[in-house]
Amino acid sequence: MDNKNKKNDPNHNRQGWGIILVTTLLVTFMVMGLYSLMRGSGPEEISYDRFLTLVDEDKVERVSLSSDRIYITLTDEGRQEELEENAQSGSVGSMMQRLQEQIQTGTSGSAENAREQEREPDYYTGYVNDYTLVQTLEKAGVEFASQPADTLGQMLLELFLTLILPIGLMAAMLIYLMRRMSKGGGMMGIGKSNAKMYMEKETGVTFQDVAGEDEAKESLQEVVDFLHNPGKYSGIGAKLPKGALLVGPPGTGKTLLAKAVAGEAKVPFFSLSGSAFVEMYVGVGASRVRDLFKQAQQMAPCIVFIDEIDAIGKTRDTALGGNDEREQTLNQLLAEMDGFDTNKGLLILAATNRPEILDPALLRPGRFDRRIIVDKPDLKGRVEILKVHAKDVRMDESVDLEAIALATSGAVGSDLANMINEAAINAVKHGRNVVSQKDLFEAVEVVLVGKEKKDRIMSKEERRIVSYHEVGHALVTALQKNTEPVQKITIVPRTMGALGYVMQTPEEEKFLNTKKELEAMIVVALGGRAAEELVFETVTTGAANDIEQATKIARAMITQYGMSDRFGLMGLESIQNRYLDGRAVLNCGDATAGEIDEEVMKMLKGAYAEAKRLLAENREALDKISAFLIEKETITGKEFMKIFREVKGIAEPEESEEGKPEEREGRIAMKPVSE
Repeated sequence: MDNKNKKNDPNHNRQGWGIILVTTLLVTFMVMGLYSLMRGSGPEEISYDRFLTLVDEDKVERVSLSSDRIYITLTDEGRQEELEENAQSGSVGSMMQRLQEQIQTGTSGSAENAREQEREPDYYTGYVNDYTLVQTLEKAGVEFASQPADTLGQMLLELFLTLILPIGLMAAMLIYLMRRMSKGGGMMGIGKSNAKMYMEKETGVTFQDVAGEDEAKESLQEVVDFLHNPGKYSGIGAKLPKGALLVGPPGTGKTLLAKAVAGEAKVPFFSLSGSAFVEMYVGVGASRVRDLFKQAQQMAPCIVFIDEIDAIGKTRDTALGGNDEREQTLNQLLAEMDGFDTNKGLLILAATNRPEILDPALLRPGRFDRRIIVDKPDLKGRVEILKVHAKDVRMDESVDLEAIALATSGAVGSDLANMINEAAINAVKHGRNVVSQKDLFEAVEVVLVGKEKKDRIMSKEERRIVSYHEVGHALVTALQKNTEPVQKITIVPRTMGALGYVMQTPEEEKFLNTKKELEAMIVVALGGRAAEELVFETVTTGAANDIEQATKIARAMITQYGMSDRFGLMGLESIQNRYLDGRAVLNCGDATAGEIDEEVMKMLKGAYAEAKRLLAENREALDKISAFLIEKETITGKEFMKIFREVKGIAEPEESEEGKPEEREGRIAMKPVSE
């Protein structure tokens, strides 16, 4: 940038003024500090009668008389005695501290030195009209003289340095800050928008880079077409939507979709977070909103993307006291969205995973006209996402991405991208130059339950307990209908806290669960605890996560799904933060809440009794499979079912065209059912 452009650059001018202001303040404080050092700390004040006492005790060497004060300089012996008296009383004043330093450094070592150097007075007292003072001083042999009054110039200089200069500089700084803020600036651009602007070539993202969200892409493609061909829509009277709100769980690709819209539309793309508007100063956020829309209208047609808009878009509520800064920012955003002309091609995109807390005025038509759901991808969507992230990764011929997609039900795009990357890292770690299916399966385990903790060595007894616990889960799964077949059992600890876990195979992706399937899930979850009690006649802390899962399923069946005979179809809970933690909140009285707890307890007790019954009837299979697991640490679903059939005397199933069901290695749904 040349000198001419630097002069016209507002950011350069702002920085220059800031440097000048800081330099001026530093110089002022340095001058005031030097002036204070030159003046010294000053003598200590005493009473007039104390002054006369010092004169009578021959401790005063010299007295200087001014118009309103009497300055007193002590003799060396007088100073030493005063120091000792104050030290004994424990109240050493500033003069005495200075005196002690002078004695230690030898500045007052002799009477000759004291007379040669002009010492500062030790005390001062107020002037009193005492006509006998001169006679008293002459009688005591004290030197005295009249001190000339300060000149007018000295008094004016002192007044300027101590009062006028600091006040003037502070006033200048306040005026500067107020002018900058009134123009939408502030010190160092505090009120300026800090939105990043990307041109189309810089985003580098198109709809081809977004997979698994076909419905969301279709809604946004219409917006892109409007930006490309506005005449086609304006001819029939249609208007470009002012805004589109992207709603969904974290990691589903909301930001990626917004960048893809800008990349497809080939228009400038302003991107910033909702928290970037929030400051401690009231009015700064509103100023940044004004500045952002001013820049966007100058660059129109363009797209403005506000990520995590819930930071400024929360419902305005003054019942418990509001946040003036956040509410002013929201009000300014509402006013700006009403004010701009859609014919210029200005589109507002926003993303959030908490739509329920947004202000209704922000969601009404005319502001955010469209709400686009970016939900977790289904099986087809996960396959497409895996293909997008795997296109630049060297894959083995054995890789089956559909199997990985089936194994990762509930995973979002960021999870799947992480799994592909972990698989590539694992292949390099083992010295391979391509990624195999085994690498992908290990990556699924790493992402969902953590890495193996090879350094954790359990005792022999703990290994037996964990083995029976995990086989209890697997055996209850195999003995029930409406369950998913076992794929893998392991007692190798993982970094996310699991001492062992069971993997189960989904036959297909499901979106609904029947009552019998949910009841079977509860029995499976409690199978580990039932095996511990059956074999060891005691229980451990390892079933904490199992109990939590079983209780959650049972409570949902009663309060949300209407699967309780006692309460019927009555809805007793509602879900909050659906796209985050999905926390359930009761919508009933305390008495009903107590009855719900009783019903949950009854359901869990019945499921636990069923798990104990199934395991007790198949104790031989439980013992043999557990012994095999202790020896091997990890067994496959094929090995598990082979031992189970041998014990039960069941013949092996015939080979089908697709292979034996239990041999479908890798088609897993990770469900760690114990810690």
